[in-house]
Amino acid sequence: MAHIGGWDRRTLLRGAAVVAGAAATAPLLGSAATASADSGDADALFKAGKFERAGRAYEEILKRDPKSLHAARQRGLVGLLANRFPDAEKYLKMAVHLAPDDKEANEHLGDCYIRQDKFALSAPHWRAAGVDSYATWFAAVRGEPYQVHGDVARVPWKQMDPKPLVEASVNGGPPKRFTFYTGASNLSLRASVAKEAGLSPVVSEKSEFEGTSIWVHYGMLDSFKLGGLELRNVPVGWSSTESGADVDTDSDGLIGTWVFYHLLTTFDYAGRSLVLRRRTPETARKARAGVKPLPLWLARDHNVHSLGSIAGSGPRVVGVNFGGFGEIAVGMPGASAKRLGVRIDDDRPIETFAHSHPTTTYPCYPKEIRLGDAVARDVYCEMDPTMPVNVPWPFGTGFDGVGHFAHSFFKPFNVTLDFTDMNLYLARGPAA
Repeated sequence: MAHIGGWDRRTLLRGAAVVAGAAATAPLLGSAATASADSGDADALFKAGKFERAGRAYEEILKRDPKSLHAARQRGLVGLLANRFPDAEKYLKMAVHLAPDDKEANEHLGDCYIRQDKFALSAPHWRAAGVDSYATWFAAVRGEPYQVHGDVARVPWKQMDPKPLVEASVNGGPPKRFTFYTGASNLSLRASVAKEAGLSPVVSEKSEFEGTSIWVHYGMLDSFKLGGLELRNVPVGWSSTESGADVDTDSDGLIGTWVFYHLLTTFDYAGRSLVLRRRTPETARKARAGVKPLPLWLARDHNVHSLGSIAGSGPRVVGVNFGGFGEIAVGMPGASAKRLGVRIDDDRPIETFAHSHPTTTYPCYPKEIRLGDAVARDVYCEMDPTMPVNVPWPFGTGFDGVGHFAHSFFKPFNVTLDFTDMNLYLARGPAA
């Protein structure tokens, strides 16, 4: 859920362009009860975010029943959430062997391969999952993708609100204005920027939204430069209207999670900068110096999660969304807000959208929200009464969500994501 102000046709189109091209988007309707992990049931453990215990429970099921597709698939997903690739591949291959046409197992295995830049291996699995655009796109990747040139870039933010903007160069051209958001997957460009850079799609797909046709194109970008660091041979997407015009002109593009997980990325909110480093043992040591690590999980190819607490919920798996735009510190399902006794302003409805669907949210004020040692009290948040607590595949993560921490929460801090050791480091003040 992302509050971005009152919704009109243009706003909704902007939202559609952001999420277009993702393998799936989460629906807003439905409900699910919070899973209880007391029974030790593998699925209940997984839904409650007890991933290590769930993994062991699925292994026990497989010892009793080596042909359990569900247990093999879920055990592979537990490995994938933590970027334990040998583990994930072992069990997801087992699941695909048991059921070659199983779309969920194939999608997870395809994701496992793209996280390792094994695009050719991922393509047949995306096709088996029914995501033909991804399959064609990834099959067209030639050479080493995401080649990193340079060691570090400290890129100042040109603005903080309503969304952060940084400057980057596309194929050696003049600086362009990019926003960033870990709620999105790949690097994306405005259609006119893609044209200026001389890009041609390897595959395109048409999407209908509110009676308007939007074309989503996928290709490869030769060079993307942020400060002193350059990425070469980068998968990229762009969206256009039926006439080929830009869908949105608020920025020249958006940097998604796929770019960030190839680097040691620091979202330096307090210092108003984006710090990107080549990930080495030395840079990793510096990032964690004196900072207590929080766990990091990556779900559905781009959704970043950690461990936090909202309104006394106790340690729970929570979404952590960096970038994007909006005023809230936390977004949460209405059912969670009411269960936790959060104060809600029911008389102040906000017309907005989430995952490109129009919805109505309400301001709410948890007494405390906590991520590691970072705490905020009685700050402005929002709850969505139609947001489910749990959305299974193919639309969601399959585990319970008490809420997600958003842009405004992080302003006093700097946050580093290490996708190798799968740790999140949060510290007060600007990054060193």
